[in-house]
Amino acid sequence: MNYHIDKKDGTSAYLQLYYALRRDILAEVYPCGSRLPSKRTIAAETGVSVITAEHALALLCDEGYAEARQRSGFFVRYRKRDFSGVPAMPAERHMPQAHAQSGAFPFSVLAKTVRRVLLDYGELILVKSDNFGCSTLREAICAYLARSRAIAVKPQQVIIGSGAEYLYGLAAQLLKDRVFAVESPCYDKITKVYDAQGVRYEQLPLHADGIRSADLAATRATVLHVTPFNSYPSGITVGVSKKHEYLRWAKERGGIVIEDNYDSELTVSQKTEDALFAMADGADVIYLNTFSQTLAPSMRIGYLLLPERLVEPFRQALGFYSCTVPALDQYVLAELLQSGDFEKHINRVRRQRRKAAQKKDAD
Repeated sequence: MNYHIDKKDGTSAYLQLYYALRRDILAEVYPCGSRLPSKRTIAAETGVSVITAEHALALLCDEGYAEARQRSGFFVRYRKRDFSGVPAMPAERHMPQAHAQSGAFPFSVLAKTVRRVLLDYGELILVKSDNFGCSTLREAICAYLARSRAIAVKPQQVIIGSGAEYLYGLAAQLLKDRVFAVESPCYDKITKVYDAQGVRYEQLPLHADGIRSADLAATRATVLHVTPFNSYPSGITVGVSKKHEYLRWAKERGGIVIEDNYDSELTVSQKTEDALFAMADGADVIYLNTFSQTLAPSMRIGYLLLPERLVEPFRQALGFYSCTVPALDQYVLAELLQSGDFEKHINRVRRQRRKAAQKKDAD
């Protein structure tokens, strides 16, 4: 075996391995019935993780080139004589670099899930979903948040939309008569969306533990848009005391906190960060998150959680909007949440990040 992973190539490592192994299977370097190198051998000789090697082998199995035998390894199934010609080698796909940075959800798992949804749901994927999003996904999100974040929410409080920018726009339209406050610096698309929506907003300086008390007291705003965990681009995460201060601020002035929980699932901490929505205790919090970081940037699926008292005002003001996420994508995500595959991936990425952080500290 003589495979080389080109780190400068935009193609994911597991796809590079898949293409190399498939090339050798088609060339009968590994003839039908022969055993392929083990995932540990591949990992050791190419410098990738065992998980990456396993993804490549699993993809070969999904495509019918190989099969896994319990306690024996992976064996070639492809026989050249069964085909009138050798399948053409497609051009390699250059995956966006952001995919690798987001944790690289296993393509083989995603592919299996898509196939399962197509079989199980059939023509239901052609039916237009509820304007808030399909009930199956909203129920799956509620169950996932209860398990993983101690967030108790009902399906009618969940709004599905295609990414953070779209959801920012919904919040802006719902609360358009109020003055907003945003962190400075913040993710630039927040202010770009608010500018486009004609929102009046103030920028409050972000310090080591969030927005200073004096600035919160002085602002005219009654809507506070914050990213409590790993605010971009500063990387600041606020402590529990500051979170309680944000909630007190909202209660005292009849305000609303928009909690932008970008990247929060991928914390290196043993315990996930406490969400303001779960801590609200009577304060109004709109929770916003997406699956772009945890699945892939191309998965344009996000969600808003509304406080119960805002559900009906939202329905009256914006309930006419059709859901912007295709039904197939919604059912695939629901299946990933219900099967536990999504949480397995999150836990795996968090363990990898913890190990990397510990190694960095040790160095």
